[in-house]
Amino acid sequence: MTQTPDPVLARELPRMIAAAAEPLPDPSDPAFGAAFDRYGDRRVVLLGEASHGTSEFYRARAAITRHLIEHHGVTAVAVEADWPDAAVLDAYVRHRPRRDGAEPPFQRFPTWMWRNTDVMAFVEWLRAWNAGKPPERQAGFFGLDMYNMGGSISAVLTYLDEVDPEAAGVARERYGCLHPWQEEPARYGRAVLTEGYRRCEKAVTQQWRDLLEKRLSYAAEDGMGFLDAERNARLVASAERYYRIMYYGDEESWNLRDTHMFETLQSILEAQGPDAKAVVWAHNSHIGDARHTDMGQRRGELNIGQLCREWWGDQAALVGFGTHTGTVAAATDWDGDMEVKRVRPSRADSYEGLSHESGVPRFLLDLRRDPDLAAALGEPRRERFIGVIYRPESELASHYARCTLPLQFDAWVWFDETTAVTPLGPEHHPEHGAEGVPDTYPFGL
Repeated sequence: MTQTPDPVLARELPRMIAAAAEPLPDPSDPAFGAAFDRYGDRRVVLLGEASHGTSEFYRARAAITRHLIEHHGVTAVAVEADWPDAAVLDAYVRHRPRRDGAEPPFQRFPTWMWRNTDVMAFVEWLRAWNAGKPPERQAGFFGLDMYNMGGSISAVLTYLDEVDPEAAGVARERYGCLHPWQEEPARYGRAVLTEGYRRCEKAVTQQWRDLLEKRLSYAAEDGMGFLDAERNARLVASAERYYRIMYYGDEESWNLRDTHMFETLQSILEAQGPDAKAVVWAHNSHIGDARHTDMGQRRGELNIGQLCREWWGDQAALVGFGTHTGTVAAATDWDGDMEVKRVRPSRADSYEGLSHESGVPRFLLDLRRDPDLAAALGEPRRERFIGVIYRPESELASHYARCTLPLQFDAWVWFDETTAVTPLGPEHHPEHGAEGVPDTYPFGL
């Protein structure tokens, strides 16, 4: 039975939050990133977001990440995006040639999540930072997610065509069973329920294993090229299983996805060496430790934040983000058009409501610094989650879940009012900019 929060404590909490909160400047101020020096020695810093369409969250994560790259040696930015799409941006920021046949990135729904002006500004900064630096000191841009099955198949075949044409022929035969669904992989799950396509599972898993067995010979030719091919082969195997089980509607598909993201993060850090550090950008639902949320306690779901804590312990810092009101870029239905929607003011019985009542418009709350505050906030409360879908008319049922904030996160970043991201349009095409735009420019429309 859910306990009713103490009304006296509820009135006192906003004052306690205000006393503990560290006011933050605008993310454009260098002092914003400097506030996160406390996490400079961590192996992994995970930065969340309360929605996929809020400019302040992207700008804040960019400011923190820039500071950690400049002052604390971070060399990997790993984001909740598909590996082959992010690889196009990685080639751009590290001044490398784009893989032959690579499609323009982030062409599938929701395009605004990564094709927006805030991401473009960060990518341009990262490219400038990497210019002239040796490869080991450059910071890469990597995707952790697993939806772009077709792009990953193409990447594996292109790699094998170059290093092992005979193996490429075998791979084409194995991946052939997935060909009808590469563009619409969700249809594969429906087909598996009624037809004999389980043979695809064995074929794509064996292809990944074959790459691993040849790790030494392939990696000796091109270490980063092998990492890209191996992760793409792993993505295809994970995606095949994901789309096969998603129609059962249980926690297994979520857990497979977050486990895949965690294992990809491990591979990135392993490839960069024992002292490598990474920053992760993903939604609060992936970043906050699932064991202290409804998703873990009631639905048996895990997430990348939980897995990072279990693997790296105190060397992983989990930072959540929240907002009270403003605007957000989101759709009403999956695969629908992007709309700029008004975010309803947060509920008084939520962590967002308490943050709003503190009266501090923008702050960092270090949940490990003040044990008394952490204890006071330790009663589970509602927390708002907006993804690429936002339905304000059913907000309580659709977008709130019970969490225990001081156990879910190590810190909480607050923006009282926020604005929607600006998607890239024709005005951001190189033809409208300066001459000499490199061929690897990733955001051509």
